[in-house]
Amino acid sequence: MFQDKVQVLWNRKIGPLYYKIGLGCGRGIADADPGQFIMLRLSGRIVPFLRRPFSIHRLIRNEDRTEGIEVLYRVVGECTQKLALLRPGDFVDVMGPLGKGFRIPDGVRRVFIAAGGIGVAPLLFLAFSLRKKQIDPSGCRIFLGGKTKTDLLCGEDFRSLGMAIHPTTDDGSSGEMCFVTHPLEAAVRKEPPEIIYACGPPGMLKCVVGIAEKFKVPCQISIESRMACGIGACLGCAVKGKELTEKYLHVCMDGPVFDAAAVEL
Repeated sequence: MFQDKVQVLWNRKIGPLYYKIGLGCGRGIADADPGQFIMLRLSGRIVPFLRRPFSIHRLIRNEDRTEGIEVLYRVVGECTQKLALLRPGDFVDVMGPLGKGFRIPDGVRRVFIAAGGIGVAPLLFLAFSLRKKQIDPSGCRIFLGGKTKTDLLCGEDFRSLGMAIHPTTDDGSSGEMCFVTHPLEAAVRKEPPEIIYACGPPGMLKCVVGIAEKFKVPCQISIESRMACGIGACLGCAVKGKELTEKYLHVCMDGPVFDAAAVEL
């Protein structure tokens, strides 16, 4: 883990409310796992005072050298409004990588990934990691869901890796007009994968976990949570655990990625 002021490499608008920001933080980031996150604070700003958590969207690599990370974010509040104003050459204060990421079992060949809106943020890094482990992309299917077509993110990135995309929107503006869990369940029923990965809003994750339990498929979920410190000090990101010995788990330390069977949604 490192904590340092790092330079903004780019800050690109990719949709009405969505941006991708590149951060030059090669030191200490090369061994990051997909699903881990950073805590970010705007340098020289008093407000907002607390750091904010952001998933690592992907590693920025130049040949065999890691030069930084890219973060996908949605403008929703004061911090992200100010983040969207940053330009190349500006600096931000970054701490990370933090938390526990996705685990890729040896020998898996058929993988389903479900993303709801901005929940896709850590899942592209996971897709790159699957390719790095030489898992055949034809066995990986990506289920992307959003309220409308502008909320469907990173489709071309997944396609460039050779992975099939199944888009859905609530309003029917792109793909099927349904929740992302509908085609996911149909695909699982037809030919169950060896593992399901998911990130998105709580209702979606609860449904994904239900599908995984119904068809007895291993499942890992990334839980989004507000957190003040990112290192287990404030205890503000508690989630209820299923095990009697672990009444509560903390997203920043025990997650943000959990086995579906470990948490109560």
